[in-house]
Amino acid sequence: MYQDQPIDSLPEGTVGFVYLITNLVTGRKYVGKKLAQFKKSRPPLKGRSNRRRSLVESDWRDYWGSNDVLMMDVQQQGEDQFTREILYICRSRGVMGYLEALEQFERRVLESDEYYNGIINVRIGSSNLLREELKRLKAKI
Repeated sequence: MYQDQPIDSLPEGTVGFVYLITNLVTGRKYVGKKLAQFKKSRPPLKGRSNRRRSLVESDWRDYWGSNDVLMMDVQQQGEDQFTREILYICRSRGVMGYLEALEQFERRVLESDEYYNGIINVRIGSSNLLREELKRLKAKI
């Protein structure tokens, strides 16, 4: 779901997204990020020395996060007992990392048992792209 609409494909230029998974039984939540594509590297063709690189779509359609407790709950309770919502669609990794950390800090995910999150891991560098994207997002709100 994105903006209360089911989403089957991501817009052109999407690098990834920040998402929220909610357990409908217990009310626990998980805030995370997911890349839309991965770089795949294959061995070079015969007689060549350069590796072959290509972009491959990730498993974002059926991804349930990286938290072990969350994944165990999904397996035990069933996928129909959870909702998955895309909070932000991002055009760069830096913006995606920043928005994930921002959501986690604003929601205070480490301070309560309401969230599955057990760690906030972020490393972001400042850039013009990050500043421009954040201005664009704030203008929408």
